[in-house]
Amino acid sequence: KEKEDIFNKLLLHPAIKEVRNAGLLFAIELKNIYTGETVKDVIKECIEQGIVVDWFLFNGQSIRIAPPLIISKGEIEKSCEIIVSSINKITNS
Repeated sequence: KEKEDIFNKLLLHPAIKEVRNAGLLFAIELKNIYTGETVKDVIKECIEQGIVVDWFLFNGQSIRIAPPLIISKGEIEKSCEIIVSSINKITNS
């Protein structure tokens, strides 16, 4: 719960419509103005910066993150920083 709360607190960006989760399984949904290509570009940018994220086959507007349960607070903070900066870079917002 503590790690979940850190993610929810740090995953803030104007392009994010909603962050949903079940434990440490997260879906970061981008606003409707962004396409599936935008999501793929964000994913590519995250991977280039060392964070493995993915998409959902059934939802082209969301980014999936599923960190290991042993992730540290520092790793969560760094991961969220990379995810948010990648969204910022790709959406220019």
